[in-house]
Amino acid sequence: MASLPLFDISGIDLNQTICDSAGLDEFLPQTGPMRQVNRIVWTDEIFKRCVAIKDVRPDEFWCDHHIKGRPLYPGVLMIESNAQAASWLFRKRFPALGFLGFLRCDETSFRGQVVPGDTFVILVEEIEASPRRFISKSQGFVRGKLVFEAKITGMAI
Repeated sequence: MASLPLFDISGIDLNQTICDSAGLDEFLPQTGPMRQVNRIVWTDEIFKRCVAIKDVRPDEFWCDHHIKGRPLYPGVLMIESNAQAASWLFRKRFPALGFLGFLRCDETSFRGQVVPGDTFVILVEEIEASPRRFISKSQGFVRGKLVFEAKITGMAI
């Protein structure tokens, strides 16, 4: 996969919020500690690309257990956060669908660490979709550095 950003975010204000936690509740079934997206900061006008934020806090459930004395945001949660952002994007175009299941995670690379206090910036770009299924490329950045990328596939169940 590419080591460059999926799209240019230099003109996007990462401090803005176009969809907050309450708005995410309308589209994502994950709640409490399993919600791995805090807010959406940008989307294109046709809902095929978006930027989401995961603020990695020091009080999260995994911090005391993944890695003792040196907490690292687990890779499986990086995948989950990217899948949630991709699901939100897809549901914006197809809101009447029921539950979205996570089918695949392909071409996954972990390129850096994410630790408490980091802002995990998630880029999603849809590459294929039908009314029941989507495939998106996804990336995660910390302080402008690419730390994660994958191809995420989901489907309405």
